[in-house]
Amino acid sequence: MENASSHHTNVYPFPDLPEEFIEAVLPIDKEQGWTSFDVVKKVRGLVRVKKVGHAGTLDPMATGLLICLIGRKATKRMNEFMEEPKEYTGTIRLGESTPSYDAETEVTRRVPTDHLSAEQILEAAASFKGEILQEPPMYSALKVGGERLYKKARRGEEIARKKRAVTIYKFDVESIEKNEVHFTIGCSKGTYIRSIAHDLGELLQVGGHLSRLRRTSIGSIHVNGAWKIETLQETLSSR
Repeated sequence: MENASSHHTNVYPFPDLPEEFIEAVLPIDKEQGWTSFDVVKKVRGLVRVKKVGHAGTLDPMATGLLICLIGRKATKRMNEFMEEPKEYTGTIRLGESTPSYDAETEVTRRVPTDHLSAEQILEAAASFKGEILQEPPMYSALKVGGERLYKKARRGEEIARKKRAVTIYKFDVESIEKNEVHFTIGCSKGTYIRSIAHDLGELLQVGGHLSRLRRTSIGSIHVNGAWKIETLQETLSSR
């Protein structure tokens, strides 16, 4: 690992940290319940640098890799990281639909799934591989008419969303337990895993939502080398 003086925007995986945070790329393993901004705010306080951003939002329900960018030069690399392919693991619960396509909102429709075979589920999942057109969920931060979609959704509004081309490099079904499909997905930027969960359920005619999500990698950076906020705090306070 090069030191901070030889390359101002090195990636600092666990357990490496620069002596001084001037310009740094710091991978964090986000906990469930935290917003991405919560993490940025916490990191800003810990490293005592005002200019801190992140490369790719994770929903509060999700856990896993959030790349924090510290300092002016590092934050300029945001688009570079956001263009990288991402990989996720998680669980899709078939037979239960929610307005947000994940577990953040209440189940509004339940459909029996006993008739589904593993072969049907595997075949449906395989149909998502490659470039697909995906409709963003209403519960998303996309702006339409100057307002975030999720604000409209919370008022009970539903509007047409323009489908976007995304690429699914991998959709591996790791296991199926009753109505739960455990998966690994590799995808391009801009992919909504919640929409894949919803669309898989619709394709199987039973509905579905994302009940668990963890981002494991962004490009060559893996969550196994990321810092837990608690560990980062303990390490920095012991200096």
